[in-house]
Amino acid sequence: MHRSPTHIKKLAANLSPELFEKYRTRSISVRKGDTVIIMRGAFQGVEGKITRVVPKKRVIYVEGITREKIDGTSVPVPIHSSKVRINNLNLDDKRRKEALERRSKSSS
Repeated sequence: MHRSPTHIKKLAANLSPELFEKYRTRSISVRKGDTVIIMRGAFQGVEGKITRVVPKKRVIYVEGITREKIDGTSVPVPIHSSKVRINNLNLDDKRRKEALERRSKSSS
């Protein structure tokens, strides 16, 4: 995975039980604007929107998750996508919406 091209590195996360019932799929690629809850680590239980996705480093940034540096500035903390669960999807992209509909139809 580390040597694969950047456009192939898909960052996926599990869906919440409600979204799983609706779309009949366990996981989906994370995108900017999705609302996630952090399941593991120091920020466990914190919910927020994804502000940035960095496929090259294989991390996401969630709003409200910051760490204060020694000089007093605040920096966002990178989080691996496997450590979060998607609670709300950003369905602005029609391709993503169509893909979810395809998945839910094929498993029904």
